[in-house]
Amino acid sequence: MSKYSGQLHRLFLKHFGTEPVMFRSPGRVNLIGEHTDYNQGFVLPAAIDKATYIAIAPRMDDQVNIVSADLEQQYHFSLQDVGKSGLHWPDYIIGVVQQLLALGSPIHGFDIAFGGNVPIGAGMSSSAALECATAFALNRIFDCGLSSLEMVKAAQRAENQFVGVNCGIMDQFASMFGKDGHVIRLDCRSLDYTYIPFRMEGYRVALLDTGIRHNLSDTEYNTRRMQCESGVALIQMRYPEVQSLRDVTMQMLNDCIRPGNEIIYKRCKYVVEENIRLMQACSDLEENDIRSFGERMYSTHEGLAKLYEVSCPELDILVEETRLLDYVPGSRMMGGGFGGCTINLVREDHVDELVKTVGERYKKQTGKNMSAHIVTIGNGTSAVNNPFSD
Repeated sequence: MSKYSGQLHRLFLKHFGTEPVMFRSPGRVNLIGEHTDYNQGFVLPAAIDKATYIAIAPRMDDQVNIVSADLEQQYHFSLQDVGKSGLHWPDYIIGVVQQLLALGSPIHGFDIAFGGNVPIGAGMSSSAALECATAFALNRIFDCGLSSLEMVKAAQRAENQFVGVNCGIMDQFASMFGKDGHVIRLDCRSLDYTYIPFRMEGYRVALLDTGIRHNLSDTEYNTRRMQCESGVALIQMRYPEVQSLRDVTMQMLNDCIRPGNEIIYKRCKYVVEENIRLMQACSDLEENDIRSFGERMYSTHEGLAKLYEVSCPELDILVEETRLLDYVPGSRMMGGGFGGCTINLVREDHVDELVKTVGERYKKQTGKNMSAHIVTIGNGTSAVNNPFSD
């Protein structure tokens, strides 16, 4: 942690010449429960030990100055004229500012620098990490009095309404509420949540990166959401009590959709089955049954690839190659889809072998290089203590 916060501190001093306050917000993995969040279903995410770091200091005027350490770019705007940047990357911060202003929060100008080690576009929700870090930092330095949940909701609205991606609340919730050594079973309708110990002794979480980057606002993410909503509307004609796919059974689905709506049927079938899988997977964790949990991960990937159709050949290759390895009990694509990473459970004494073996096979089949991220489950958004020790 000190590496990134210390570098960011020095960069901030170079640009602004004042002493900043430091904050961090982690990326996340989602063990199971993909594309269920915006359907008011259940998800099982966890914060990880890769994070976005922010150095920030208040100003006495309405000017906001942003420096991206990783991109080596700057952007400036006034609180009197809050609008899209035209560059995309500042919009995650600007969107949060807009939301806090709409809440009546007493914020004024500030200088901010950010950077970190959450890979962009790899499915670890770098955008949510930046949004949550910004909300947390502004809440702290301007004493806005917002609760953690209020900050999560503001960060989600920033992505929905300002950036233009209709994501559910999972990414921001996991980034803010993560707990070391635990996954979060989150009910995306009520926002009730339970911490479940992730006791996978002898196993690690490995993310295998296709090297393909996506921008969710440029993919079919929003289309999938509309398809699910179309399915709900059809089901409500016969079952008016249904509010979302969360309430739908396979019997309802078969009663109301098909024939003639094959695509809508497949999208809804995946979501209904995934909610069932998630609850079964939680039981697996409680019983420390990693083999059963891993098989559900493979089933999730099958659904994402064939029913929800958000995978891609590169992701499929990475998953299929692990099926040949007895030291990998489970693997699936993770995140919005169309690129990014697979998430894998791997015996810790075979991590290097996994990366080498699958990397070589991936290169042979695609001509592309695979990279790997070995992650540890950690805590959510927080202030950074003593970041300048290095």
